[in-house]
Amino acid sequence: MKEFLLAMSLCCFGSAVQAAVQGKEVSYQANGTTLKGYIAYDDAIKGKRPGVLVVHEWWGQNEYARKRARMLAELGYTALAVDMYGDGKVADNPDDAGKLATEVSKNMTMAKARFEAGMQLLRKQETVDANEIAAFGYCFGGGVVLNMARMGEDLKGVASFHGGLGTDHPAQPGKIKARIISFSGEADPVIGADKVAAFRKEMESAGANYRVVTYPGAKHAFTNPDADELGKKFNMPIAYNAEADKDSWQQAKVFLSVVFAAR
Repeated sequence: MKEFLLAMSLCCFGSAVQAAVQGKEVSYQANGTTLKGYIAYDDAIKGKRPGVLVVHEWWGQNEYARKRARMLAELGYTALAVDMYGDGKVADNPDDAGKLATEVSKNMTMAKARFEAGMQLLRKQETVDANEIAAFGYCFGGGVVLNMARMGEDLKGVASFHGGLGTDHPAQPGKIKARIISFSGEADPVIGADKVAAFRKEMESAGANYRVVTYPGAKHAFTNPDADELGKKFNMPIAYNAEADKDSWQQAKVFLSVVFAAR
């Protein structure tokens, strides 16, 4: 970890080292299903560093998920944008997206296997410290990472951005290992104040180390610049919110520095 922090300081404070984020497509397996992910890392940083899984929105592992992986790589982490649908499936309309998301959400055994396959792949990367893994999730993916935390996955932390907060399997006391941060929009009809309140109560009962951040006026999918166009095209209650996007990313960066510094 000391070597990682030193490398981070060199990159951030203007050494002769030139950052060069690399991205590559990867294939891996879970119970006979081929999953297609995307790994991003900065090859100017030497040695091992923490890894972060990125779980996509209900549209699938698309360019937005890859962009977030590259943004994490720019911060000095190795990031893997995972594939929860299999075979790299993506949707271009809400009907197909809903079907794909529901198939995974209703089968936690399958969801866990696919998440763990991605986690195992990330841990095996030569640039990754296998003991230092976190997960980010967006919309559908936010619900996924929270459910993985509920099931006790060995993660340092999970961050959910406008992710689903409800569950049919509430966390049990002492089960959650990961620190949790959740970002939601107060104008999000998908994740209303009642769901936020229920999530807080669940986390308190489970004894989780968690924090909930809400943004007045922010709607669903507030971190995705494409949300405005998609909302208009499909008459969906989603919209980009630049202020909430910027603040949640800044808070998430601090969150990662804290969870990876904790030993």
